[in-house]
Amino acid sequence: MERKIRIVMAKPGLDGHDRGIKVLAAAYRDAGMEVIYLGLRQTPEMIVSAALQEDADVIALSSLNNAHNTIFNNILSLMKEKNLGNTLLIGGGIIPKRDIEELEHKGVGKLFGPGTPVQATIEYITTWVNKNRR
Repeated sequence: MERKIRIVMAKPGLDGHDRGIKVLAAAYRDAGMEVIYLGLRQTPEMIVSAALQEDADVIALSSLNNAHNTIFNNILSLMKEKNLGNTLLIGGGIIPKRDIEELEHKGVGKLFGPGTPVQATIEYITTWVNKNRR
């Protein structure tokens, strides 16, 4: 039996708006994924450490506090340092298009904006993991 997709989800930084990520966590569970929700105010170190400990396929972040460039770049650096190159990093939130393009060019898998259908995120995750699972 193939292992479920394992996804670590977190709200990095000081942003306290967690309704959206909780809705996604429930949807991902309903889609058959194993969700590890770390909660609010997580540091990049805490997030990458949890992904390593949980053998996560995916790290998913919600960023609504305009710290996305710092947070995603720090997490990408830590993932490289910890040899998590085969783990998908995705996110969502209020992120300007030029920042989305730059972050995706640096290695973030996909950044989803407001109004993205939940099913589209599930399909992206599932397709990526099925293609890249170690």
